[in-house]
Amino acid sequence: MIYRKLPHGDEKISVIGMGTSVVGEHSERNVTETVTYALDHGINYFDMAGGHASIFPGMGKALEGRRKEAMLQVHFGADYTSGEYGWNLTLDGVKKSVEWQLQKLKTDYIDFGFMHCLDEISDLEQYERNGVLKYLLSLQKQGIVRHLGLSTHAPSIANKVLDMGIIDMLMFSVNPMYDYGQGDYSIGNGSERYNLYTRCEKEGVGISVMKPFNAGQLLDDKKSPFKKALTPVQCIQYALDRPGVLTVMQGARNIDELKQNLKYLDSSEDEKDYSIIGSFTPNETKGICVYCKHCHPCPAGLDIGLINKYYDLSLLGDELAKEHYLTLNKTASECIGCGHCNERCPFSVDQTRRMKKIAEHFVK
Repeated sequence: MIYRKLPHGDEKISVIGMGTSVVGEHSERNVTETVTYALDHGINYFDMAGGHASIFPGMGKALEGRRKEAMLQVHFGADYTSGEYGWNLTLDGVKKSVEWQLQKLKTDYIDFGFMHCLDEISDLEQYERNGVLKYLLSLQKQGIVRHLGLSTHAPSIANKVLDMGIIDMLMFSVNPMYDYGQGDYSIGNGSERYNLYTRCEKEGVGISVMKPFNAGQLLDDKKSPFKKALTPVQCIQYALDRPGVLTVMQGARNIDELKQNLKYLDSSEDEKDYSIIGSFTPNETKGICVYCKHCHPCPAGLDIGLINKYYDLSLLGDELAKEHYLTLNKTASECIGCGHCNERCPFSVDQTRRMKKIAEHFVK
């Protein structure tokens, strides 16, 4: 397993996490067995906003004697007390639901307490007006909640909460469909979404990715809006290449599906290459580096993807970006202008020209 460090903490989070929406469609025993397999193979980050209440006792059994091996995203607003998923933003309802979840999970603390699925400004206002946010903050002060987070599909709401300076993790939907304006939850244009990712990286807020396969649509050429199928490996790599992303919450309904998704860890660079999306990239994103590294290997040995990433972060005011850039084995000033990267870029980026701009920028 590969791990990435939470910027606002010491936790090391597995790049492949586990969502619980589809595993909960099956027996409690299946939940326990699948989660146990995930733990055994290094997955340590789990999202608890599933569609079925059975995920909680099933997860609780899997965590017996292993609680410290797992980090849980528990959502304040998701209500399972009826036996099925519901949404409740009343303070009393949230308290009862969280108490129920902790009991079923057999734990007395929450790693990441999430404001649940706030997609409208009215949701956030209701969250504050009802005292739910105040309650969540009080649990953090007591140590019952270790970190605060937000789940949303809307960049505007994410930015409003980021302005509050209270969250360490954002759960956001990241996949080529949404980033390129396809699907019901493709809220915000490509630039808005990209700017949100870079803001999170700049401010040290991690991103846990939901819907990386968009319920399997991206894996099926008949269901994909692009009429071309991607593989789970390509989808996972795409998400992990976005700024700020720490973990991809793949959904597996059983051990067999989990094994398929874990193949990412042993995949070759060719298998991870998602440059096929360049063939259906909208015009507004042409000429923008997405760090896919399809232009690699560079004849001069430059890490073109990272050079671009640090440059973009620096333009946003990230003071650490320059330090990271200067620690690279080779910087943009060592570009030999051969044009190899330009020929291979599926997004029509003039990298040789960009390397000159980047070199000049970091000399200042």
